[in-house]
Amino acid sequence: MDSSFFFGLSTMAYILAMIIYITYIAFKKNQIGILATTVTIIGFVSQTLAITLRWKEFADFIGMGFIRSAPLTNLYESLVFFVWCLILGYLIIEFKFKNRSFGAFITPIAGLALAFIDISGMSKEIQPLVPALQSNWLLAHVVMSFIGYAAFALSFSTGLMYLIMTTEKRNGSSYIFWTLTFGIFLIVLISMGIDFLKFHVVVKPEIFIKSYMFKTSFLNPSSVVKAISWITAIIIFFIIWRYGHILKTVIEKFNITPEMLDEITYKSIAVGFPIFTLGGLILGAIWADQAWGVYWSWDPKETWSLITWFIYAFYLHSRMIRGWRGKKVAIVSVIGFMAVIFTYLGVNLLLSGLHSYGSA
Repeated sequence: MDSSFFFGLSTMAYILAMIIYITYIAFKKNQIGILATTVTIIGFVSQTLAITLRWKEFADFIGMGFIRSAPLTNLYESLVFFVWCLILGYLIIEFKFKNRSFGAFITPIAGLALAFIDISGMSKEIQPLVPALQSNWLLAHVVMSFIGYAAFALSFSTGLMYLIMTTEKRNGSSYIFWTLTFGIFLIVLISMGIDFLKFHVVVKPEIFIKSYMFKTSFLNPSSVVKAISWITAIIIFFIIWRYGHILKTVIEKFNITPEMLDEITYKSIAVGFPIFTLGGLILGAIWADQAWGVYWSWDPKETWSLITWFIYAFYLHSRMIRGWRGKKVAIVSVIGFMAVIFTYLGVNLLLSGLHSYGSA
């Protein structure tokens, strides 16, 4: 059995865990919760084995030693490692706070990320390292960056849950913000799913996004289809806005308090921010100087990493210096992860630059 087998097993485990966690929330049976945690741990162990085997396969292929053989050199490998960090962070939170309800919000991110790899035709082949990646800085820079990304993903989930629990008035800005954010994520996922079903193409993600994404809906040549797509999107937004309080009621049944969510959001960012600062920015700048002869070149990836850094620096500054609590900082945590998504995926798939080797 090679790494692909264990990667496939972990994908199925996370998707199954997502379904079981949602069932656990619906029926509130402790046995279901235990099963969900067990399946998540099985997926995590399987993914750990897969990464270990992939590392050995990569080392045998390039023959450059252990440090330079970290399987973190393209979009496929980095997505897999991001999911691994995310699940590890979630399991720590589950056992620390003795609460499984977060799994229904975390495992969908993991499952969808791994499913995106399979349905997008993303290359899984081991490729020779380009000169810029033949460095001892690769392991520290990439690992620390993705630990930071995973911590920010956790803060996004708990920040969004906080907004769901603490907003009641439908005309309130916080309520509108979280329903709009949730609606956008849902509509994009539905639209991409329809695109895949319609075109039945297996291409690189950047080609899919530029040539096929939303072509069956919002970018369809037919004005009628466009109109129907926008009307459907508005209806989805309205349903989420109108019945969003139901989700709040469900969350409240599982002994989750706003104070707990606020604490997890803050601690996740407090851990992720210095790791991202050191690994993503400082070590990245040192590596850039060695590889390209300049510490900072305003490459799209560098620019968006800096934007992400400023957002989370603003979060910590607002909380620690200005005393912000609650909805304000929760909104910042959600916006911050949107910047993370574009820094990680948007830049790689839509823009070009010195970091173009991080594409698919």
